[in-house]
Amino acid sequence: MLSLSMRRDSLKNTGEWSERNIILPSFSIDEVRAKSEKEPTWLHFGAGNIFRGFIARLSQDLLNQGLIDTGIIAADTFDYEIIDRIYRPYDDLTLMVDLRPDGSTGYEIIGSVTESRKADPNDAPEMSRLYEIASSPSLQIISFTITEKGYALYDMHGKLLPVVSSDMENGPKSARHAMSIVCALLWERFQKGGAPLALASMDNCSSNGKKLQSSILEVAEAWEKRGFVSSGFIDYLNDTGKVSFPWSMIDKITPRPDASVEKMIEELGISDMRPFTTAKGTFIAPFVNAEVPQYLVIEDTFPNGRPPLEKAGVFMTDRDTVNKAERMKVTTCLNPLHTALAVFGCVLGYTRISDEMKDPELVSLITKIGYSEGLPVVTDPVILKPSEFIREVIEERLPNPFIPDAPQRIATDTSLKVPIRFGETIKSYISDPSLDVTSLTYIPLAIAGWIRYLLGIDDNGDPIELSSDPLLPSLKEQLSAIRFSDPDSVKGNLDGLLSNSSVFGSDLVSCGLSPKIESFVSEMIEGPGAVRKTLKKHLG
Repeated sequence: MLSLSMRRDSLKNTGEWSERNIILPSFSIDEVRAKSEKEPTWLHFGAGNIFRGFIARLSQDLLNQGLIDTGIIAADTFDYEIIDRIYRPYDDLTLMVDLRPDGSTGYEIIGSVTESRKADPNDAPEMSRLYEIASSPSLQIISFTITEKGYALYDMHGKLLPVVSSDMENGPKSARHAMSIVCALLWERFQKGGAPLALASMDNCSSNGKKLQSSILEVAEAWEKRGFVSSGFIDYLNDTGKVSFPWSMIDKITPRPDASVEKMIEELGISDMRPFTTAKGTFIAPFVNAEVPQYLVIEDTFPNGRPPLEKAGVFMTDRDTVNKAERMKVTTCLNPLHTALAVFGCVLGYTRISDEMKDPELVSLITKIGYSEGLPVVTDPVILKPSEFIREVIEERLPNPFIPDAPQRIATDTSLKVPIRFGETIKSYISDPSLDVTSLTYIPLAIAGWIRYLLGIDDNGDPIELSSDPLLPSLKEQLSAIRFSDPDSVKGNLDGLLSNSSVFGSDLVSCGLSPKIESFVSEMIEGPGAVRKTLKKHLG
């Protein structure tokens, strides 16, 4: 078998790719790149896996259908090594690997990325091209998958990040933070005629459009006060007919590159596809492995026009429906289930979410969290049916043995997730006079599981490494009086934590859930095997 490399010249050998059942772009990559260079329509910040495996694929789908004739430009503000080692050596191509629940795989070369750029303030040629793209009247969208942290201007203590403070003091020409760089690009666009534009966050966080808009405006207003930009620029950013910030809900599990997938690619005879870790800690590969199900719901506000994304399966709708879809997923139908599996999976020694879905107690736990306690207060977006969404999650998505996702990854930053993933349902029960919040059992059990996890001891009594979390030092200190194999040490030592509404979304002491949580934690620290025993007792 002839060895293939993922380069544009190699794609001309269509027979060899076809023999390996690898789908190639059906459009002319050269023609699309030429048109995109002159008349760019879509610029994306955040060049990682969710972009390559989902957003760029949407563009590819539309190109394949002949519905658009320009592609998407990828830029990164954080890890320039991705551009240098993953994009440019492979002519900006990506090998997409679909991991199906039946064990079969699908392969497709994504060729819709027309160029890749480093948003590096120290690289004048790179920034010059980004300014050229941003000021082009043809540009319709700047989209983002930079994670929720990418929009943050403040640290956890409410203080401006040093880089942001410096950016505000020194103006657009010295911008270094992602939001400052984007604001500088918008200032360039405004000065070159102020053509309309949509800035669409596609990150997996609540009110993502609002977060993006607030950060951009705060930087712009700081510059206006210091005389770097005009008041007209602020008016431009606030004019929804000129600049929009559509909200969205995104859902697709796109884990780290997996060794088993790498081996399959090698066996197909495709060379030089090995993953690596960048100097900034990004583990990435020339391929993306991901589940097949995917959802993207976007508020349809694009003042300079947009691609027909609905033809690629995107739900284009109003902001209220986006909010409902996001709330359905994050507070009821997926994220709470994921977090429950993450904390218990770490304590019980699991390293794959799919293996946890063979555990009858854990499956019972998330089923009851979703159907029994979540659905009574679920927000129904209508365009997606909540009960069917949960069914797909529990029966198809999470059990997929070919999705190499780990509870340890999902357990990262759990303190930031708990007030949304569990707290919103608790608040809904508190606010509904027809419901009794103290009737909740399985969400309190999941919260108790998180507290048990924070002790850093697995169910065998051995130490485990906790995933990173900004509140970890504070949480460990608050739990310092609780001792493994000493159930009595729980009594009176959880109220300080459980009454913290910033951690849980509500005061769990005043609403009456703390006795139940305290009881669960006491049961789970009795000794080795106590976590399993507790799960069997309440879920068996």
